Amino acid sequence: MSNWINLGIILEPDTSFEISNNAKEVGRIQNFTSTAVPLKDENWRIWYSCYPESDHRYFNIAIAEGVPLKKMVKHQAVLATGKAPKAPLSIGNLPEGWRPIQPVYIRLSEKKHRLYFWVHGKGVVRYLCAESDDGKRFEVLNPFSPCLYHFNDRAVVNLADGLEGLTSVKKQKRPVWEKVADPAMVCNDATNVYMLPDGTFELYTPQLIAIPKNSKQYVKHDNLQGYIRVIERRVSIDGIKWSTGTNIIQPDNDDPDDLQFYYLSVTHLPDKRVGILGHYRTETQTMDMEWCFST
Repeated sequence: MSNWINLGIILEPDTSFEISNNAKEVGRIQNFTSTAVPLKDENWRIWYSCYPESDHRYFNIAIAEGVPLKKMVKHQAVLATGKAPKAPLSIGNLPEGWRPIQPVYIRLSEKKHRLYFWVHGKGVVRYLCAESDDGKRFEVLNPFSPCLYHFNDRAVVNLADGLEGLTSVKKQKRPVWEKVADPAMVCNDATNVYMLPDGTFELYTPQLIAIPKNSKQYVKHDNLQGYIRVIERRVSIDGIKWSTGTNIIQPDNDDPDDLQFYYLSVTHLPDKRVGILGHYRTETQTMDMEWCFST
């Protein structure tokens, strides 16, 4: 494979909804874990997250459409607790104050579209699924029975063995009517979802493994000191209810002591999968990319 050539910046925060009104903050955008969809005539639709301020109340997702390296038209999602309104992009059945980030788009069929995203709200950090008939107006299918939970979600009462100390923020009280999260459905974020040729689904997301303080892998200044990030895979018939995760990639004796794996994005080829692995060095707090392959 020839060397990559940097052709320049495709997207930057230059639209009002991407820019903070707070002089102490600089607006940020990212398409980390998000989908880029080829359209006609060299046009693309790039899904991305915007963070005009670090407070989760300002998080949202958006799309940019056009030819890369030329001016692209941007639309942020219009969020609604009821039915999704008519707009270039909208999400309905999303509880008040819940803000979506890290969108993953999948076209299920000619007339059915699927959108996955992590959502942040008061006491809520969970992975939701939404569907649309036109690719513009999406309705959330499972706000209170999500695909996955983050450790800090209010519904997470019990954690798997070895992960009991993970919650890093004071939990908001879980409503009495909301079911307790299954510990097997709790994970870290940075999630990628794919529909397979047979119509079933797979996802890759980070999971955590506890390590002792005397481990060579322990890095005191990492925000998850005492744990390492590994990659797990889950499968699903419908893309809504998911299997228990199976750890498929984790550091071994040939890796540097401070290496962890932050995410996995996958390209499916006829005879194999080719992945880009988040190569995270906790000592220097730097992220790189690493190729991986699977038959």
